[in-house]
Amino acid sequence: MELDESKYLYLFILLPLVVLLFLYNMYWKRKKQKEFGDIESINKLSPERSVFKPVLKLIVFLLAMVGLILGLVNPKIGTKMETVKREGIDIVFAMDVSKSMLAEDIAPSRLEKSKQLVSQIINQLGNDRIGIVAYAGSAFPVLPITTDYSVAKMFLQSMSPDMVSSKGTSLEEAIQLSATYFDDKSKTSKLLILISDGEDHSEGALAAAEEANKQGMRIITIGVGTEKGATIPLKRNGVIESYQRDKNGDVVVTKLNQVSLETIAKTTKGGYVNGNNTKETMEYIKNTLDNIQKTEFEATQMADFQSQFQWFLGFAFILLFVDVFLLERKTNWVKKLNLFNE
Repeated sequence: MELDESKYLYLFILLPLVVLLFLYNMYWKRKKQKEFGDIESINKLSPERSVFKPVLKLIVFLLAMVGLILGLVNPKIGTKMETVKREGIDIVFAMDVSKSMLAEDIAPSRLEKSKQLVSQIINQLGNDRIGIVAYAGSAFPVLPITTDYSVAKMFLQSMSPDMVSSKGTSLEEAIQLSATYFDDKSKTSKLLILISDGEDHSEGALAAAEEANKQGMRIITIGVGTEKGATIPLKRNGVIESYQRDKNGDVVVTKLNQVSLETIAKTTKGGYVNGNNTKETMEYIKNTLDNIQKTEFEATQMADFQSQFQWFLGFAFILLFVDVFLLERKTNWVKKLNLFNE
């Protein structure tokens, strides 16, 4: 099952608000009745008024709202799994999640900018398979090669410096781990898109790039940050508490190392692009992808997805229709049963 318009799920926050409004209205009515006179006397003046019916109307209305929201979300159900043939390439995104990526010389931060770039690149893809690697002082596999772009975006948004315990930045390990994602026997074109500020605390990045070139990999590097640099804010609950300091206690200023990223890209006949300009970056990636040879491969996917919104909308409209005719006075046959001791 998949949700076609998951952005509407936030509307569920309206349900508790409706309940709070209902409770406040009941309290306000009770307060006004006390001001008017004795509650027991007022009840005798309106013997047909039901205590239970307002609650029942609230429940019916809430269920109708749930149906309307689910209708907007439009759940889709796949009826079977099938293997389909696609034509594309294999792409691995290597995301730098070191603390230097928290610098805010690029709004909102280098890391958030990187996520935005990768998300927009994924939106441009058609039938390509993608994987994700996170790295700092060491590399960490986040998502294996897949054709499920929605899952890839979900994992992408969860990436942070907390994913990798080792400090620093090792472009060498990022390249080496990314290389393991590709099938050596496959003739599918292999592309590594490496996003980083270029600060590298290892010494084997160039050697790793040369080995990747021998394996038929092409590397595109995207630089995020400025050459002027910025400090690294350390936040708690969104509030800056301090700034990253080195062993001597001095505040660290992290800068974009464009030369390092350009060298890695040239080694594999790839290219470098400054990610600070989103439009130029998207155009560069699009042109690169258009010029890479596509290969046919098989992929397993859920087929025949059917929209289910009509059932939820139908359920909601029936409940709203019932709610219109559901009066707040007592029902005669229920009154005889005295189920609610009214």
